Amino acid sequence: MNLTATALAQQPADGVAGWAADLVDTMGGPGAGLAIALENLFPPLPSEVILPLTGFAAGQGVLSLASALFWTTLGSVVGAVALYWIGALFGRERMHALWGKLPLVKASDLVRTEEWFAKHGTKAVFLGRMVPIFRSLISVPAGVERMPLPLFVTLTTLGSLIWNSVLVMAGYWLGDRWDVVETYVGLLSKIVLVLVVVAVAAYVAVRVRSRGRTGRRRAS
Repeated sequence: MNLTATALAQQPADGVAGWAADLVDTMGGPGAGLAIALENLFPPLPSEVILPLTGFAAGQGVLSLASALFWTTLGSVVGAVALYWIGALFGRERMHALWGKLPLVKASDLVRTEEWFAKHGTKAVFLGRMVPIFRSLISVPAGVERMPLPLFVTLTTLGSLIWNSVLVMAGYWLGDRWDVVETYVGLLSKIVLVLVVVAVAAYVAVRVRSRGRTGRRRAS
């Protein structure tokens, strides 16, 4: 059964759904894995579209459910490992040099962040795989901090398998209403993004106020 024609009834032909449907139609499970690997490297590609669509394809017999889960999880791990190595190649020295050039930040802030990651990094990598936006970004600091690669791969695999299973199974059971998943996960992504923006704005406001007080003390 050709998935593309059915899927494109739900999504524009030039949209992500059409692109992902073409990959799955042409390559089967490996196509779904490739789409998710690219989604990890380019977060604007939404997993909330690709994964439910892959589940829908499994429900239509385009590929097996086991193949859908295996290849999408493998794609997640491949994309995450690529980002891990980008972080590892960038390294702590470059990170500190770049951090030192940024306004409103102090070296001690980065040191505290590193200490936090050393203490909570395993939970951050595992749980971060199930949080929109952060599921890709968390791989970079893991590489910068040189988390042992076998541990990173294990945590990424487990976290990705849970996230992928939920979205793939949702698409599998919802059938031609698979795009409902995009609505709810997309809303979650927006909430996460708003929280991040608010946190950054609060951090900047505190830093500006702190520098203002320091400047007044020096002037007096």
